[in-house]
Parts: sequence; C-alpha cells; structure tokens
Amino acid sequence: MRAKGKQPLASDVSHTEATERRATHHASTARNPTHNSDMNSVSIARTANTARVAGKAVQSRQRRARAVVSKRFGTSTTTTLGGRSVRVNAEGTSSNLDAILGITAEKEEEEEVVVEAKTEEVAAPDVESNAVPDVAPISATEGYAKLAAELDAISQLPPSERGEAAENATGTVRAVLNGMKAAGETNRWDCYPELTRKNVFPNELNQVGVKNSDQIGAPNNTNDFNFIVGVTMSTSLLALIVGVTLPGDWGAFGSYLIGGISLAVLAVGSTAPGLLVVAIDRFARISPEYRNRIARHEAAHFLVGYMLGTPVAGYSLGLGTAHVDFQQAKLERKVDGNISISEQTMLPLACMSMAGVAAEAMAFEDVRGQEGDLRDLQRLLNRADPKLSAQAQQQLTRWAVWQSAGMLKRHEKAFDALTRAMEEGATVAECLRAIEAAPKPE
Repeated sequence: MRAKGKQPLASDVSHTEATERRATHHASTARNPTHNSDMNSVSIARTANTARVAGKAVQSRQRRARAVVSKRFGTSTTTTLGGRSVRVNAEGTSSNLDAILGITAEKEEEEEVVVEAKTEEVAAPDVESNAVPDVAPISATEGYAKLAAELDAISQLPPSERGEAAENATGTVRAVLNGMKAAGETNRWDCYPELTRKNVFPNELNQVGVKNSDQIGAPNNTNDFNFIVGVTMSTSLLALIVGVTLPGDWGAFGSYLIGGISLAVLAVGSTAPGLLVVAIDRFARISPEYRNRIARHEAAHFLVGYMLGTPVAGYSLGLGTAHVDFQQAKLERKVDGNISISEQTMLPLACMSMAGVAAEAMAFEDVRGQEGDLRDLQRLLNRADPKLSAQAQQQLTRWAVWQSAGMLKRHEKAFDALTRAMEEGATVAECLRAIEAAPKPE
C-alpha cells in the first residue's frame, strides 16, 4: 500500500511566502545599499519633523491651559479661568501638573479656553497696603451718613447696652468702611494688614521719635506729687489767711481745721490711693498741656486701631473716664478672659494697647498715662501661646511701642487732625472724616 501525502496547510504556505519575500528584500538591499540608506534617512527625517510639530502644538496648548484648580495644593495664586476666578497652587509636583495640563490640552481641542493670570498683592510686614477689598464701592457721602447713623444710635443707648450693640454693628460698619475703601474714599482704614515682630533696641525707639525711652514702663507719680504739693501749699496759705483775719479763737480754730486737710489727704493717699484718682485727675486738668496729653493718648489708640482694621464705636476724654471703645467686644474678651492668644492675634492688640504710650513718649519727656495700658498688655502676655519668657515679653512691649510710634510718625498729619477733632468733641464719624481728609504721607 502506498502512503498518502499530507496536503500543505494555509499557514505553512503564508509562512513560506513571507520567508521568500524577506530573502528577496535582503538580496536587494545587499545589491543597492545606498538606496536603502537614503530611504531610511528620509523616513527618520519625516518622523523627527512630525514629532517636533506635535511637540510645539502640545506646548502651545499647555501654555494656554496653565490655570488648573486642585484641592491638593496649599499655597495658591489667583487666575481667571473661563471668566471665573480660581486659585491655583504653586507647590504641586511636576508630574501631577503635567498630567493635569495634558488633560486640559486634550479638552482644548474641542473648546478653546483663554486664561489670563493675575497675581494677588501681598502686603509686606509692617508696610502699608493699598489692596482694595472686593466689595461694592460706596461713596463718601453715603458712607459717612451710614456710619453716623449707626454710631449715633449706639451712643444714645444706656451704657449697659452699648457693648452688645457695638458688637452687633461691627459687620455693618466694617462693610461700609470696606466699600468706601473700594471706592478710593478711605486710604488709612485697615492699611496695615500684616505685622511681624522683631527685636527692637532702645536707640531704635529714638529714631522713630521717642524722646526718652527710659521712661517707658517706669512708674510716674508726677500727678500725685503735684496734687499733694498743691493741696499742702493751698491749705497752708488758706490757714494763714484765716488765722490773721479771724479774731481770737476763731482764727486759731480755723487755722488748725484747714491745716488738717493736708494731713487727711496724706492719710488717704497712703491707705487708699484709689479714692484720690478723680481728685488728682481734676487737679491735673488745670494744665492745658495735660489736657492735650490726654487727647493725644486717646487719639493714638483710635488711629492705630483704625489703621489695623478695628472699627471704633466711641471715645471719651472725660474726667477719670478717658478711653476709646472699639466695636469688637471680642477684643475685651481676649484682654479680660482666660483664652489663649496666638502671636498673630497678639501683635495688633499689643500695638493698640501701647499706642497711647508711644504718642506720649513722642511728645513729652515723661509718660503719665501708661499704667492702665501696661496692665492690659500684661494680661495679654500672660495668655500668650506659646508662653513668653520675661525677656521676650519685654522685647514685645518695646516692639509694640516702636511699631505704633512708626505708624503715628508716618501719619502725623492725620494724627494731629484727629487729636484736634477729639479735643473739640467731634463724633466718631467726624473723626473718621478728619483722618481721611488729612494729607497723605509723602
């Protein structure tokens, strides 16, 4: 029997034909190597040109798609994307950013997105900022009218209700001031948004106008001494006059009685000096210089707080009640409460507390109204988080005086205008108008 041969499969035939074609190609290449090299060069050139064109197109699309939003980012800049303001982080990794840009570039094939970058202005520490809040502008006429109505309503309330009313009106007053700033009507409102503490030496205080830095923090009993001397001299002179003019025992009795007044004042001053505060203040106010000192002291609190973005509710230069009321009652809670205070929160509060001391130190050789301010500042320092050493507290106090003095010196014309307005009994709205109407610093 004869064995039957196998029929070749289709795959075998295809494989054989492919082998023959490769052999023919190699033979042709061997016969004409120059032609083969030229073809390869043309192919490589075409490929490189295509890749280069594609790369330029991708780069162009990536440049137009720079602004992409990602919640994973921390530090951000503001951009405008498709007519909307968005924030883009500058710390994203290159791989993530490339991936995002790639996605955006693909989307741009269907719809072109025009991106216009806009960098936010960040105020340098201790330097004024001209940044305009993003709120609806309010004209000066409308703004001062609203402020006057709001603040006058608070002043008409009983003293026990003013604190709560001022706190409730804080948002309204702040919105009006921000609107006026957006319209260019207020230049000094909230013009120091950033403060940075540094170590300050006594000679630096002299450079900002402080006359005698040694007097800052030193006890001052000038008013007490003047009061005691005044009482003693006046009662002695009166006793002498009574003894000479009244006949017989009446003259002697009158002299002893009047002479005992000075002894009684000395006894009260030694045991309960607080009972003489009003009398001492009234006696000191006889001097026009002392009245101006009080006005400058309170005007400094007013102006520094205003420039640090804290609205003022009212003020008083009255006998024994000289003070400035800020609208944010939470400031009082931070001073008098038991909550911890971070350094970022403490710095503006410290400047507001020591502004009056700085104003006095810039105008006079001694500082008489610092006792209450130093007491308030000490309560703040005791609740600092983290805790401050005694040396750090001293440095912060000196820095607060230096910073406040620098602000008052730069805005000296506004400070003088405010002082005069307060001496004349102007309303808070009128005081704000005087601040903003003063010439700008050069």
